[in-house]
Amino acid sequence: MPPGGGGGGPMKDCEYSQISTHSSSPMESPHKKKRTAARRKWEVFPGRNKFFCNGRIMMARQTGVFYLTLVLILVTSGLFFAFDCPYLAVNITPAIPAVGGVLFFFVMGTLLRTSFSDPGVLPRATPDEAADLERQIDIANGTSSGGYRPPPRTKEVIINGQTVKLKYCFTCKIFRPPRASHCSLCDNCVERFDHHCPWVGNCVGKRNYRFFYMFILSLSFLTVFIFAFVITHVIIRSQQTGFLNALKDSPASVLEAVVCFFSVWSIVGLSGFHTYLISSNQTTNEDIKGSWSNKRGKDNYNPYSYGNIFTNCCVALCGPISPSLIDRRGYIQPDTPQPAAPSNGITMYGATQSQSDMAAATPLLQSEPSLTSDELHLSGGKPSLGTPCASLTLGQPTPPSSMPNLASEAALADILPLKEEHSGHQFLTPDEAPSPRPLTHSRTMHVLGLASQDALHEDSVRGLVKLSSV
Repeated sequence: MPPGGGGGGPMKDCEYSQISTHSSSPMESPHKKKRTAARRKWEVFPGRNKFFCNGRIMMARQTGVFYLTLVLILVTSGLFFAFDCPYLAVNITPAIPAVGGVLFFFVMGTLLRTSFSDPGVLPRATPDEAADLERQIDIANGTSSGGYRPPPRTKEVIINGQTVKLKYCFTCKIFRPPRASHCSLCDNCVERFDHHCPWVGNCVGKRNYRFFYMFILSLSFLTVFIFAFVITHVIIRSQQTGFLNALKDSPASVLEAVVCFFSVWSIVGLSGFHTYLISSNQTTNEDIKGSWSNKRGKDNYNPYSYGNIFTNCCVALCGPISPSLIDRRGYIQPDTPQPAAPSNGITMYGATQSQSDMAAATPLLQSEPSLTSDELHLSGGKPSLGTPCASLTLGQPTPPSSMPNLASEAALADILPLKEEHSGHQFLTPDEAPSPRPLTHSRTMHVLGLASQDALHEDSVRGLVKLSSV
């Protein structure tokens, strides 16, 4: 047909399809691995924490008191802005609601920042890291790995001339850094651990201490601010309509005054205590234990203090925030796939997954198995239990149970030449060699050497002599 001919020709409808050599390859495994969705580290985090927003929010497991804190702040502030601020803005100044709003949003921002962030959790040691640490401890202590040795409790380091002990954490399998401690509620080692605060629903440590301090300090100002202007509101109303009428006109003010009165003492006291800790560069944990108290000795002092109140405050409140060490939103490495059993039912000992799949995919391309002397475990010249399985050719049918000696004879035929090659011509004795039988079903039988044929001939003659004597 000439080119560019009629449209009804058969060549116009002829199409060529691409041949996939990859899929038609006989060496490709028919078993394809299933893809599993990548998991993030927060999903398998070992500590007792709760995560929200795909790991962006991290909190302690006990968060009931935290919700109580939210309710108290929201309800008290809401009543103040709804019932007191309109009257105060008209009769005194409109700056009162503005200042109260700024304090409220600052309190809520620092509270959520403290509650939802990583306080400085230290990652636990992996099994390899824990084993390496144990080896280092064995070498340092000069103990053998076979004997029983309880893990050491402490190490000593020098910080600014002061000896500091590092305690071993049996849960995290690490020596905790200086100023770190293990929180029993969150089950984590926290760097520069201060305390576990149920009111914020999280531990307070290196990464969120400044936000915790700003929260309690601003909350103190907000509590005092609300309490002061609620009393002012009641006094102005009582001057106009009387005290009882003022309470009836604004019952919310009474509730606000009661809540603020009973909470202001603890909040202001806590703010003052942490102001002292920041000025001396201490933590609550160190102050309670008296780690740097003069009662422990004249030479005992705080090695972390800069000797200046202003410098200590600047370091605690204005220093850089260290990054999180646990990488809770990172992806974990997928597990190594387990070897799958071949589809033909033959168990292949010592074979990898790729070898097993290759054998299942190409049964006609198998060659005879090449066995070495290391792979054959002989006891007195006899094949071991694993030898018949290893001597079977892949893709070859398993011998039937009616011929039990075929597998052992085929294995013997494979063993004898290899033993001559690798053992320096150490031949089997006539007592060790079994009586031969004609093999008609095995394709893997090798040609016997001359010495092995003589040994089999002597064994057959000895068997005939025994039969004649009987």
